[in-house]
Amino acid sequence: MTTESTSTAATRATRAIRPPAPVPRRRLARSAPRRLRPAAEGPFAAALVAADCAAVLPAATALTPGQRSAALLLQLTVAVVALHARAGLYRPSVLGSVRAAAHATLADEVPAVAARLAFLWCAAAALLAARSPDLALAPGALAAAYTLHLASALALRGAVHLRRRRTARDQPGAALVVGAAPAAQRLAALLHQHPEYGVRPVGLVTPADEPDIPPPAGQAPAVPALPVLSSPEDVGRAVIQNGVRDALFVSGADGAPRPDHVALLRRHGCATWLVGGPARVEGRPAPMGRHLWGYSFRLLEPAPEAGGGRAAKRALDVVGAVLLLVAAAPVLLLCAAAVRLADGPGVLFRQERVGEGGRLFTLLKFRTLRPADEREAATRWSVAHDERLGAVGAFLRRTSLDELPQLWNVLRGDMSLVGPRPERPYFVERFSRLHPDYAARHRMPAGLTGLAQVHGLRGDTSIEDRCRFDNHYIDHWSLRQDVRILLRTAAALFRPAGS
Repeated sequence: MTTESTSTAATRATRAIRPPAPVPRRRLARSAPRRLRPAAEGPFAAALVAADCAAVLPAATALTPGQRSAALLLQLTVAVVALHARAGLYRPSVLGSVRAAAHATLADEVPAVAARLAFLWCAAAALLAARSPDLALAPGALAAAYTLHLASALALRGAVHLRRRRTARDQPGAALVVGAAPAAQRLAALLHQHPEYGVRPVGLVTPADEPDIPPPAGQAPAVPALPVLSSPEDVGRAVIQNGVRDALFVSGADGAPRPDHVALLRRHGCATWLVGGPARVEGRPAPMGRHLWGYSFRLLEPAPEAGGGRAAKRALDVVGAVLLLVAAAPVLLLCAAAVRLADGPGVLFRQERVGEGGRLFTLLKFRTLRPADEREAATRWSVAHDERLGAVGAFLRRTSLDELPQLWNVLRGDMSLVGPRPERPYFVERFSRLHPDYAARHRMPAGLTGLAQVHGLRGDTSIEDRCRFDNHYIDHWSLRQDVRILLRTAAALFRPAGS
């Protein structure tokens, strides 16, 4: 495992640069949206699965005690979940990877749910009759069981969708609108006037030769002015400060967004969407309900690590974190006791770090010393040679045992086992100015260890080198590489370098 010090600001490439004025610690936090976890669609899908599992219970009341077997109800439940999953009923109609567009309604699912439940209840009736003619379902009982099952399934799924729509309205996801000035401003105004879609424009990315944006005709005066981002530096800063996950490209006359804009925003980890383009892709029409106030939209390119790759990585994180927490439980208790005896209450140290997409999270560590104040904790680079560092703290840092509580961050979804090491907001903003590719590290969840760390880039080492290794890891990610990095990290524990 690694330590929290990522590299010195005065590297070989930047030693001649004087440190800039300290940035207020809450600068990023004020502009960042409410923190959403990378796998936010997981709770939504889990809630739908739970709704389908619970919906079978009311149907059991229409059966006789002999017919009401646990095996039958379990088979029905498993079959319902399997068929719904195959039909995509657990995938929310999303704009981006962390929120559902509010236009996904229960009405869109009624035909599919009703047809599948009818098929399954007919199959269950046939199975009961084949096993025991005495337990055969009468037509009235079959109709009652099906009706109760369908009604409860629709009611429970409707409640899940309602909660999802309210969440989309109350916690909108930040997005950038990209395109020619008038069209981009018009789309931003529309999204502001319709918060039910769960998208909050935070900036306009326009060509550098047209920074002045005339207000579109008919725009409501209540629409706030948005910053115009014409340079790559402005775009990177906006992505980090607002936790942007999506870029909405307004379809131009030729329907093709500028490749340099697409590459820039994908480099910063944004999913890129074409709004107002052709509704048919490869001959297949987009779903009728998939629109933004009449504008069709489609994904231009998948966000980095989307789909099965992200699911496999998350599965590795959860399984690995659980196993490591169980195996390391005695070590965790001993470390906590040592810190408590050596330096009093306050065993855990909490610090704000920047994770995937620029979102802030609270990183956990065993406390190795007490900072003088919050400013020191947020802006001091390394405490490896601090005189206040006691024997216990020095040992924990040298062996990287102070990082063990971050397994809980991994289990929570704040971090991954493998990825770029997270840094404090003050240094993220500073290094992003010094190194153009630094912000691109936030395309993937922060990691407990990473490719840079297993190559010895820990502590007082070059930020430029770290940045290069981190981006190389993201560009060439595979599950096999994650396993190899974890094995190399485990081997490195026998020759700790500390920080």
